Amino acid sequence: MAKTILHTADSRGKADHGWLKSYHTFSFASYHHPDRTHFGALRVLNDDRVDGGQGFGEHPHNNMEIISIPLKGELKHRDNMGNAGFIKPGEIQVMSAGTGIYHSEFNNNPNEATEFLQIWVLPNKRNVEPRYDQAKINYREQPNQLEQILSPSAEDQGVWIHQNAWFHIGLLEKGNSTEYTLKDPANNGVYIFVLNGSVRVGNQILDKRDGYGLWQTERFTLEATANAEILLMEVPMEI
Repeated sequence: MAKTILHTADSRGKADHGWLKSYHTFSFASYHHPDRTHFGALRVLNDDRVDGGQGFGEHPHNNMEIISIPLKGELKHRDNMGNAGFIKPGEIQVMSAGTGIYHSEFNNNPNEATEFLQIWVLPNKRNVEPRYDQAKINYREQPNQLEQILSPSAEDQGVWIHQNAWFHIGLLEKGNSTEYTLKDPANNGVYIFVLNGSVRVGNQILDKRDGYGLWQTERFTLEATANAEILLMEVPMEI
């Protein structure tokens, strides 16, 4: 029988820095919850809102797979690998920090806030050569199915990371359902994050920004009880 864990939206940690408002599903910075430090290799799931004209100055990372998914507005990215440009809704960005990177992220629009998910996954290889990539996401154009946006393979659909992990995203219209089959059910679990709307997984109803982890299972069904956008993150449970 599957094991599960529920993290409701209102149970998340919250940080308000004025220009930055962030909700933390897992322990991060000054927010620490001893029972919520990670879900397997999924270490950070931050739901960030950056005011217009504000952003994160240059700062370092190492030995972490860092994924950003914009939900509203744009982020200007710059790093010491020579990458510079914008990421916006309909895209996913990944950085393998490896031996060390420096980067900055800014909302260049003075009149509109930017909202994005910042996700950290623990890598299965340390001290790799740093790398950067971004790719398009088309799930809103193909509703009622899941689109793979991340995997362990550079030859597969979406971006890739140094971990036995797969991310999928989808738009489910009310009354529709889809089944997810784990890629590695013997070792992995799936963390479901509801971006918008409401879904049912088994007997559990999940609403906007709720998180729900499942492991020791091969598959499960998602049913939209309202129009819903969902992010599924399959990651190894042992780290």
